[in-house]
Amino acid sequence: MRVTTTGPLPEAPYDIVVVGAGVVGSAIARELARHRLRTALVDARDDVGDGTSKANTAILHTGFDAVPGSLESRLVREGQRRLAAYAAETGIPVEPVGALLVAWDEEQLAALPALAAKAERNDYHHARIIGPDDLYRREPRLGPGALGALDVPGESIICPWTTTLAYATQAVRGGVALHLNCRVDHLTDHGDHHELTTGRGVLRTRFLINAAGLHADELDRRLGLDDFTVTPRRGQLIVFDKLARDLVRHILLPVPTRLGKGVLVSPTVYGNVLLGPTAEDLDDKSATDSTAEGTEHLLREGGRILPELADEEITTVYAGLRAATEHDDYRIRAHPARRCLTVGGIRSTGLTASMAIAAHVVALLPEAGLTPGPAHELEPPRMPNLGEAFPRPYQRPELIAADPAYGTLVCHCERVTLGEIRDALAATVPPRTVDGLRRRTRARGGRCQGFYCGPAVDALLEAGLPEPAAPPPPGTAAR
Repeated sequence: MRVTTTGPLPEAPYDIVVVGAGVVGSAIARELARHRLRTALVDARDDVGDGTSKANTAILHTGFDAVPGSLESRLVREGQRRLAAYAAETGIPVEPVGALLVAWDEEQLAALPALAAKAERNDYHHARIIGPDDLYRREPRLGPGALGALDVPGESIICPWTTTLAYATQAVRGGVALHLNCRVDHLTDHGDHHELTTGRGVLRTRFLINAAGLHADELDRRLGLDDFTVTPRRGQLIVFDKLARDLVRHILLPVPTRLGKGVLVSPTVYGNVLLGPTAEDLDDKSATDSTAEGTEHLLREGGRILPELADEEITTVYAGLRAATEHDDYRIRAHPARRCLTVGGIRSTGLTASMAIAAHVVALLPEAGLTPGPAHELEPPRMPNLGEAFPRPYQRPELIAADPAYGTLVCHCERVTLGEIRDALAATVPPRTVDGLRRRTRARGGRCQGFYCGPAVDALLEAGLPEPAAPPPPGTAAR
């Protein structure tokens, strides 16, 4: 078994350890699985994508508004192409709904030509300014007073949970060891290898990739590096019930500020409507609580953008932390003297850029002193569909005829079947918690938030957890 959550860690050293199993770390592990290296992916949480990667706006960006000439701009453009193709190959739900950057006053309207020119400098040539008549024709429920918009047809919505899980699944099937519940407490450089002291014991590795997200600056400092400081930026969001879905057709964006892209209204691939995020710079890297002030602010903004949202039911609220730094660009650096590579300052575009970041990181490994060797192709996983724009198991008579478990609803709000829960529990990277199961199936994620299906889902989770297995020696890939 190549996924461990408890028990001792392997004593034999790895060639390379990736710290951080978010969307970027998992993408890097997947890319490393293409090379014959003894690789491990470790994370402090009990699941992949359980930090910043699970709580974002779930947009597949074009990169039209990135800083021209920056590393982020290049990797977002390349990552968007890579991830769109990968999603089609693996079944990650993506919907190309397009975005409208709405101007609500003369100052914002005057800023649109510069934003269109910026898109051109970022090699995105499809953005165009539209007037209020065209805007309201395309978004008839929009609040009064909009003066125009920048139309960005290439923006899409995506499932961030399935993306991270697909990367991790493919990495593990390709031979990468995944060690969860494995917080790195101490880091010692012994000259020819690093020792990572964790709550589960010691891991040894020749090379280290720091993709620790909010904690990447802290891990760097343990290596004697001081290139950036992470300031957690909290984004609170509101999810509206599926009955609100007909109110909006595009991703509705404000004119951005220095703190971010502001409050947006967006459909989701799950059939809901998303409102947010806030942008609050904090000191606490664990402050993922929603606040009354944040919710009230979002509701005011949402009522101005789409007045009818005020009449819709709220399914849930949540908050995520973005790894903001004092720099305007990603901080991806090779450190040959330390035999490590840092992947820091990856903000909200990290989901889109993840595959391109991974390829860039592996290309930098020789600079850090490790030649990864020739690459080989990996068999792509086929992920379960969580999107409403594509047939779900309960809608597929041929699937139900072959296996009635796909016609047995467990979560009625989200139409999640017994077969889907069973498959998730038996997957390569199975869930260990109710939240992990929700990210794989949507169970307990609907309007009742588990009030009706909770006991049944909990019982299935408890019954379906496999017994922990001893970790295999590193490098014994399951091919």
